[in-house]
Amino acid sequence: MKQPVVIVGIGELGGVFARGFLRIGHPVYPITRGMDLTEEARLIPEPTLILIAVGEPDLHPVLKAMPAGWKDRVALLQNELLPRDWEVNGLSDPTVIVVWFEKKKGMDVKPSVPSPVYGPKAALIESALGVLDIQTRRVNTQEEILYELIHKNLHILTMNITGLVAGGTLGDLIEQHQDLTREVAGELIEVQDWLTEIQLPREDLIGKTLKGFASFPDQPSMGRSASARLDRVIKIADQADLPVPRLRTIQASLKP
Repeated sequence: MKQPVVIVGIGELGGVFARGFLRIGHPVYPITRGMDLTEEARLIPEPTLILIAVGEPDLHPVLKAMPAGWKDRVALLQNELLPRDWEVNGLSDPTVIVVWFEKKKGMDVKPSVPSPVYGPKAALIESALGVLDIQTRRVNTQEEILYELIHKNLHILTMNITGLVAGGTLGDLIEQHQDLTREVAGELIEVQDWLTEIQLPREDLIGKTLKGFASFPDQPSMGRSASARLDRVIKIADQADLPVPRLRTIQASLKP
């Protein structure tokens, strides 16, 4: 029997990974809301991987509660993820996957482009997704995975926040609202600059984001978490003392 895998959060994405790990012979132990991580670590002291598959708002509480003996086995898959999120919680080099496939209730997995994977357990992630015909792409440096995380952040945040006022599909954002989309993306990059403490390649990232939108023109632009994502960005902008006028105008327009 191969070493077990622990999955914290068995939602739609967690379920996809669980199926992949089981298919390659790893027993899977789910940890759901309300279960005590310290107690579970006592019962399962040597898992090969702990996949954190909770939503973005729950990530920091879960990492803060992570037992010391598990911290070197963690894998992360959240949107809006950056190195500061794991570093502040005492993780130095986790496995990270930038998820570019969709899984919603009642539908099968819908991959788009290969998902970048980085870190000590990258090969295990690749194997689990490979048996499900979900393509991955290995990246080998912290600089590469940072770029991939920022690109995904920009994709999700730009489409959701622009969609709050423009609506429609990703194709509509390019064809009918490209100036607004570029403005939103530019302000989001200012926020990412502050979070990463580096100056990001602005035009390269905006161009890559618009190219990604063009690849999926029929995808709806606004998800159910769009308003919460905007609120989180504005909170960060307040901390950084960034003006981000377009983002603030969008937030103000949503208030009753």
